Amino acid sequence: METLECQPLYLDIREFYEGLNMKVDQQIPLLLVERQALNEAMEGEKRGHHHLPETRGLCMSEEQIVSTVSRRPRFGPGFSIIELVTEPFRLTRQCEVTAILILFGLPRLLTGSILAHEMMHAWLRLKGYRGLSPEIEEGICQVLAHMWLDSEIMSGSGSNIASSSSSSSSSGPSKKGARSQFERKLGDFFKHQIESDSSPAYGDGFRSRQRGCAQIWSRSTLDHIRFTGSFPL
Repeated sequence: METLECQPLYLDIREFYEGLNMKVDQQIPLLLVERQALNEAMEGEKRGHHHLPETRGLCMSEEQIVSTVSRRPRFGPGFSIIELVTEPFRLTRQCEVTAILILFGLPRLLTGSILAHEMMHAWLRLKGYRGLSPEIEEGICQVLAHMWLDSEIMSGSGSNIASSSSSSSSSGPSKKGARSQFERKLGDFFKHQIESDSSPAYGDGFRSRQRGCAQIWSRSTLDHIRFTGSFPL
């Protein structure tokens, strides 16, 4: 519901990327925002592919001022409550990525999958991947969102996609224990949304990796994409 509340999830996903040997070195601000602020930030971006009309996250590269969501106490005669407020936050660009914005008020698993998607956009920009087609870039980002959901809903403890590549990852079920049946069903639903997306960039891009990119996190696959702009056959 607020930016501060989302930071532990942000750290979990950064660890997930580290477990895939894809560490994001820059400390990118993560802000939860209202839909109006997200739409305004999208209009200010000169590049990027947006999943209209359902955009719920954005990896920013332009300098802007956005309104972020936070909580603060409000006191009155005989009562005190916590209310949600928005306040301006100036974002300045010191490199290729300014901030990641996520729509506030979404379930944790959905917020995490969106963040994993946007983090891949950030990783690609910071690592110098240029000129990728929407299908390739969005497809890669959807793969990482799908992988993170897999890592969260796997049954048992200690089972984690990231840990299969590196023991340094401590995110996912190994820290949180087995997921409830409700959480597993919710995660499966969000995975199904990614798998069945009908858009050319997001849906077709994700499904194209199944033809030649099952191990998207491998260095050879990423090198192939960097030099050819396409998934390996």
